[in-house]
Parts: sequence; structure tokens; C-alpha cells
Amino acid sequence: MSRIGKKPISIPSGVKVEVKGQHVRASGSLGSLEMDVHPEIKVEVDGSEVKVINEKETNRQAKQLHGTMRALVANIVEGVSKGFEKKMEIFGTGFSVTEQGGKLVLQVGYCHPVELQIPKGIKVAIEVKATRGNDVPAKFSVTGMDKCELGQFAADIRKVRPPEPYKGKGIRYADEYVRRKVGKAFASGG
Repeated sequence: MSRIGKKPISIPSGVKVEVKGQHVRASGSLGSLEMDVHPEIKVEVDGSEVKVINEKETNRQAKQLHGTMRALVANIVEGVSKGFEKKMEIFGTGFSVTEQGGKLVLQVGYCHPVELQIPKGIKVAIEVKATRGNDVPAKFSVTGMDKCELGQFAADIRKVRPPEPYKGKGIRYADEYVRRKVGKAFASGG
């Protein structure tokens, strides 16, 4: 039995969770999210807790999905109450980020600006628009209710220019560590 799957999910005040068959819907101060649970997993609301139950203990797939379904239900409950945030940084001389008409515009060393459509329900807050030298990065944060959609959008942003190992230029998460390599050593000719 999954240790994560056994843990009950506490419902914060102001959040309402409804279960109809295999369909779970959570609504809170930020909005509402819904998902379908796998047919072999059962979800019950018990007072101020949500319990995810694996009815088929011997089924291998049900065992595997027990913890996953519990984590997904916990994410929608937390998403409608608090939301999620990913902080990102851009390193590199002359690199910048702006928001124009529902699009995120990135200037990251290509001959053209890269435009990414911001998905519905996700907000971008830019703290520092452009890099200053190699030491001060451009900073922005991406926030939203849906953890899966937020993570995918952040990954798409990072994919535009992943950090390179020699100078560390590129787009990265704020808490990401970029392992650096030593460049070529020049032999003195004589």
C-alpha cells in the first residue's frame, strides 16, 4: 500500500470539494479545477478531509496509481486555495523579457524575439526586465492554479534557451544549479 496514497488530504477553509463517481471538482478563492480519477481508485470526502482509497490491493496498476492520484487531487485542492509559483531567471548580456498582448516576448541572443502565448489561467510577473552585465539576471515569476499546466509552461520557457555549462547563459529556474565546465586551456606558444 502506498505511503503517500494513505495520507488524507486536509481541506483548507474556503475550499469546497465535490466527488461524483470518478470526477473530482475543487473550488476555492482562486477558481475551480476538476479532474477524473482512474477507475480503480476511489475518492471520498470525509468532513474536512479527502481520502483516496485503493480498493484493489492485489492489482499492480492500482497500487502504482494510488499515490499518483492522491498527489494530483492534493494539487488541485492546494491550487484553488493558494496557487503555485515558479520563479525564473535569464542570464546573458543583452537578454530581456517583456509581456505584450498576452504573449511572453524573450530576447535571448537569437536574431529574432521569441514569442510564447501565455496560457489561460497563468499570470507572468516581471521583476527585472533586462540583464545588467553577467551578474544581474532578468527575473520573472509564473503563477497559476493548475500545477501541471504551470510546470509545462515553465518548461517551455526554459526550452527556448537552456543554460549552457561554460558561461551559464540562458533561462533557468531560480533555484536551479547549473554545473559549470572549465573552458579550453590555451598553451603558450614559443
